Parts: sequence; C-alpha cells; structure tokens
Amino acid sequence: MKLFQQIVALRERPRGFHLITNEVERALPQIAQLKTGMCQVFIQHTSASLTINENADPTVRKDFETWFNKAVPENDPDYVHNDEGPDDMPAHLKAALLGSSVLIPIHSGELALGTWQGIYLCEHRNHGGNRRLVITAWGE
Repeated sequence: MKLFQQIVALRERPRGFHLITNEVERALPQIAQLKTGMCQVFIQHTSASLTINENADPTVRKDFETWFNKAVPENDPDYVHNDEGPDDMPAHLKAALLGSSVLIPIHSGELALGTWQGIYLCEHRNHGGNRRLVITAWGE
C-alpha cells in the first residue's frame, strides 16, 4: 500500500462555490501511481466547506449560493455568535451542512469522478482569506 499526503494553500476567493478539481489533482500528482485507492480532501476551516457536484454549467454554482443564502440568512437576530460580522455564524452553519471533506475513489491512476462532477470549494465568508486543504491518497 502507498500513502501520499500534501497540504495545499488555496488563494483567496470571493464568497461562492468554486471548482478546485484541477488544483487538487495538480497538488498530488502521485495519484497517478495508484491503480486503485481513495483520495480524501479535507479543509482546515470552519467557515468554508467542500462538496462534489456539477462541473460544467456555472449557473449551478450560482444557484447553490442563492439557495444557501436563503436557507441560512445573515443578520438573524437569534444568532449569538457574530464576532466577525453578519456572515460569521451563517458561514459556520453552511459549512456544517456541507461538511469538511470529500472522499473520492481512485481508478487507474485518476480520481474516479463522474463525467459532470467536480470538487467545489464552498466559500461562505465575504472575505475568508486563503484556505488550506489536506489531500491524502492511498491505495495500490
């Protein structure tokens, strides 16, 4: 069994849903050495998240942002945690809904994503800053 790991700093992005599949693949080229295995991508933050979804039509990512903003609105008077502004607690809730990692099978040295699937960085803050990922791949 082989095991590879890389910590990657992603550049700051505006609030929204951003495809990062290519960045993940570039960060861990050793995936090509694995015939079969798994790749976990983990984000080291509590106000951003990861998910897998549509990689072709950018309106899907816009609709994700619209839905999450309606589902978890800013300026809710019931939120107590707002130390960093009105997007603070909503960002944590959105991240909790989506999660901090994705797990992707590796097949023949490539991420076995479906034809229309991509990895999203879900930035829930107006100014979240750089984000760090831990990318771990293992297999034979």
